[in-house]
Amino acid sequence: MQDSDTLKINEIFYSIQGESTLMGRPCVFVRLTYCNLRCSYCDTEYAFYEGKEMTLDEIMAEIEQYNCKLVEITGGEPLIQLNVHKLMKELSDKDYLVMIETAGSLSIKTLDKRVKIIMDLKTPSSGMMDKNLYENIQYLKRIDEVKFVIGNRKDYDWSVEKIKEYDLLNKVTVLMSPVFNKIPNVDIAKWILDDRINVRFQLQMHKYIWDPLARGV
Repeated sequence: MQDSDTLKINEIFYSIQGESTLMGRPCVFVRLTYCNLRCSYCDTEYAFYEGKEMTLDEIMAEIEQYNCKLVEITGGEPLIQLNVHKLMKELSDKDYLVMIETAGSLSIKTLDKRVKIIMDLKTPSSGMMDKNLYENIQYLKRIDEVKFVIGNRKDYDWSVEKIKEYDLLNKVTVLMSPVFNKIPNVDIAKWILDDRINVRFQLQMHKYIWDPLARGV
């Protein structure tokens, strides 16, 4: 538990939003340290432990220098640090459009209703499927988004089952994203079209603009 107004921050940077329905927009990213999961395809393992303590005032000052009203809070798993709720409230109070990307294993029940949630449901190939907290679905808002990261046909079929089981298409925007360099993009696109399922297929745009291994983008 955190008592002071600090967060352990891995990095804060200004880039192009690479995913979600806000893909393509300039965005300030606040990446928090720590994660409780170890997904097979994780591309931000450096956020498991690396970072420095920053006060909320220091974080806000760094965000404000970019003159950008779209902010994404990510990780790691940002909900591990309780003071993230204070940061989201302060940003929302100052009329920022705040997004949080969460792996879906921790409760979203108490999140500020002004925040746009991008929540994963972990597919079989992630190795973390048993960590999905399905009760979170009842707390999602219409503006929120649920993401399935697809590494193979089994992941896709499992995702379609969950979409139907939880009636996700009538609750949120559903995203499907390939594991980068693991599966041909055309395969997932074909499956979606064949099944006539109204999801949003997305690529990680930032990995096509910059080096896929680059940090701070």
